[in-house]
Parts: sequence; structure tokens; C-alpha cells
Amino acid sequence: MRSTAAPPSGQRPLPPVPPKEEEGIDSAKPKVRFDSRWVFFITFVARFVSAWTKKFALSLLTGQLVSLCLACATVTSNELVVRGWVLPITQTFFLYFSLFVVYTPYTIYKYGFAGWGKLILHDGWKYFILASCDVEGNFLAMRSYQYADPISLSLLYAWTIPSCTFFCWVLMRKKYLLSQFVGTLTCICGLGMLVGSNLLSGVILWQPVDEVKGDLFMVAGATLYGLNNAAEEFFVRQSPLYEVLGQLGMWGTLINAIQAAGLEHRDMKTSTWNGATGGLLVAWTAAMFIFYTMTPILYRMATSVFYNLNLLSTGFFGLLFGDDNTLRARTPDNHMGLQNYPPFPLYFVAYPVIIFGLTFYFWSTSPEYEGKVDPQIPSYIKTTNGEQTTPGNQA
Repeated sequence: MRSTAAPPSGQRPLPPVPPKEEEGIDSAKPKVRFDSRWVFFITFVARFVSAWTKKFALSLLTGQLVSLCLACATVTSNELVVRGWVLPITQTFFLYFSLFVVYTPYTIYKYGFAGWGKLILHDGWKYFILASCDVEGNFLAMRSYQYADPISLSLLYAWTIPSCTFFCWVLMRKKYLLSQFVGTLTCICGLGMLVGSNLLSGVILWQPVDEVKGDLFMVAGATLYGLNNAAEEFFVRQSPLYEVLGQLGMWGTLINAIQAAGLEHRDMKTSTWNGATGGLLVAWTAAMFIFYTMTPILYRMATSVFYNLNLLSTGFFGLLFGDDNTLRARTPDNHMGLQNYPPFPLYFVAYPVIIFGLTFYFWSTSPEYEGKVDPQIPSYIKTTNGEQTTPGNQA
């Protein structure tokens, strides 16, 4: 029972304690009522519309732009293969090198050479692990397509989503709502429609060389992707973007260069190097540079799980270019050729289903509730003007 005694003389009475809201739930959203079918429909639509806040709309737009960039990169990558340039590890080297040459000099400008050196000594090992997961995830995912059916691999790639969800809970102790799991399953159903459309379109794929090996490679790569996405979100929520991307580019360049030199040094001599492949390589690098730059921004706006759900629409965007990453067939010269095919109508149903799932992900919450964003320059670094940074210093 609450005491009704007056406070001691000279002390102000304590203000009433507001009721505690459940963590992560946006109580301002309208409730869905079940009084009748019509009432249910009206309140359901009102609740659905309430999810479309300005922050959510910007997050969804950013996510779809990221997905579009990945589709553009997939198309140019496939064109490189058609033209006889098959160096996937070397190809990603140019991506990491572009991140390094753009963001590392700016990091040095902000921190100074001494501060940048301290960053490497104190936190370099964290970014090395981050880059290793990214590089090896790309490597395993690309290798899987040499052994297994791409349709089954596209389904296994969805393992990135539960992996990212788990690692977000491990690193940031994130709590998930039932509506978020429902939204995730809805998006995966949209992916299933894309895959089903591929099967119903009647495209003939090559016989898998080693289905088990390819599937295991994709599961391992998807797990590393999930760890990488969760770890990068953890970093960008408390560190400047230029620091994270600069370190990712630096360590990724070193790891990728060593791996490419060891595994692709012979193929570098036999691959086709001309103006066409050079232009396609520049286009691929530009698309992936934008992709890697926008991804941490989306992490701050929403979450890395939401980012992975957005990537499920990449296959639909590939259709706009007359290409689908899951529909590639082996040509007689053992290269991967693009297949032109009439899309099955289910393809056009899958995209709205994915968008609905993305909206339902924030059915009971909002992007603002997904975590604190407080980027700070490391306290052990002095700024270029010689002043010591403080824990509350924003960057």
C-alpha cells in the first residue's frame, strides 16, 4: 500500500511515476479491434498506415536503393563472366580498395596520423575480425555457386536473416516482438514466391556438381554475413561512419589481396582484359561502393535485420534488367551465361508481399525504438586541433 503521509518539512513531494511502457513498443499506434469484420478492416488499415512514418518511409526507401545497387552489381558481374573475366576474389579487391582510399584519408584528416595509429593499435583487431567475416562470407557465397543449384542457394541465403537476428541479440541484447517475426516470415514467403516463379518459368539449370558442398558453403557464408551485419551495426551506432568504413576497407584490402594472389594468380593471366571488361569492373565497383556506403546508414536508421529483409527484393530488381541472379546456366565453355526468359506472373506478386512484410516488421514498434545512435570519437584520440575528445563528443 502506498503511504499517504505528508513529506517532511522543506521537501517537495515526488512527482507521480508514469506507467512503464513495454520496451520497444510504440503505444501511440492505433489498436486493431475485432468487434466486427468491418471494424477489423478499418482498424487494420489504420494500424498499417500508422507504420508509414517519415522515419520508416526513409528507411524503406534507403533499403530498396541498397537492394537496387546490389541488383546492378549482380548484372555487371554476370556480364563480366560472359565476357570471360572470372576473377571474383580480385573483383572484390577493387571494392575494398575504393573504400580504403576514400574513407581512410578522411579518418586521418579527422584524427591525425597519430590518432589513426592509436585507432589501429587499440581497435584494429575488432575491425580485422569485421573485415575477415565480410571477405570470407563473400568468398564462400561465390564458391557455392560452382557446386550447387542456384535456386536452392537463394533459399539458403535467407539463413543470413536468423543469423543476423541471433548475433544482434548477442552483441546488443536486442529484444524482438512477435510482429517482427511475422514480418520476417512474410518477407521470406515473398522470397519463396520469387524462387517458385523461377521453377514455374521452366528454365533449365545445370546439374549440381556437389550439392552438399555448395549448400554448406552457402550456409557458412550466410552465417558470416549475419555476424558481419550485426557487428557492423554495433560499431556504427557508437563510432563515426568514416572510421568503420575506412577500417573495413583497409583490412579488407589486405586480406583480399593475399587471398587473390594465392588463389587467382594463374587466372589473372588467362582472363580477358580490355576496355569492355574494364568499364564493367568500374561500374560494378561503383555500385558496390554505394551499396557499402548506404548500408551502415540504414543500420542507424533501422536495423541490420531490416537491411537483410530489404535484400530479398534484389531478384525482382534484377528482372528489370532482364537478368536474375538465380537463373544462370552453364555454357559449353564452362562459364556462366545470362538466360533471357519470360517472367512468371507470380514474380510480380512477390514484391508487394516483401514490402508488406517490411511494413509489418514495424507493426508494433518504430525505427526510432531500434536502438541508440551515439557515434563518438574514441576517447584516446586527440582531434586535429589538439583538444582531447570527451565521451559525449559526437562525430
